[in-house]
Amino acid sequence: MKPSSIQVPVARLPTEARQAEIVAAALHLAQDRSPGTITTTDLAGALGLSQGALFKHFPSKESIWLAAMAWVTENLLRSLNEAAQQAATPLEALHRVFDAHVAFVVTFPGVPRVIFHELQQPEDSPLKQQVRSLMQGYRQLLLRLLKAAVQRGDAAADLDVPAAATLFVGIVQGLVMQSMLSGQISSMRAQAPPVFHLYLCGIRSPS
Repeated sequence: MKPSSIQVPVARLPTEARQAEIVAAALHLAQDRSPGTITTTDLAGALGLSQGALFKHFPSKESIWLAAMAWVTENLLRSLNEAAQQAATPLEALHRVFDAHVAFVVTFPGVPRVIFHELQQPEDSPLKQQVRSLMQGYRQLLLRLLKAAVQRGDAAADLDVPAAATLFVGIVQGLVMQSMLSGQISSMRAQAPPVFHLYLCGIRSPS
């Protein structure tokens, strides 16, 4: 399911298309609000639907967020993997993955709010498990690229690969948090290049 631009519906849509619109509305509303405060009334109103019509496509608010996170997992990981595949070297692949993640967040600024909100919840919910699956898939990609960079001699031979993967994700999250605090999510595009350059300086082979 791919979120589309949100428009007031003028006719009945097939179930899959309507579900995609509801997911899009949820992620759109999350741009400016905590997901925990977004109600089914808000979602229905954003699409010009009654709550009854909304529940014909999703049985609960939780199921909407699960569908949204499933969409994020599928599309973000695909975007990152495609970016890596376009590179000639592992370090170039890391750079492309970094840029692809930044571009994804700028395009869908509600996504990090959903992820951060869920990670703060104490219970191990199905949604948190979905977020964990996303992060595990992301980490596996980074570990593979970093190991390849070491084997190729582009990264330091004694590089702590797991720590380097953690730092990579932490840098992106830091940029996201800073842009959210400033209210200018698009500022990530300008801030990302020098930050990634510093990251590369830390992992490159001295030679």
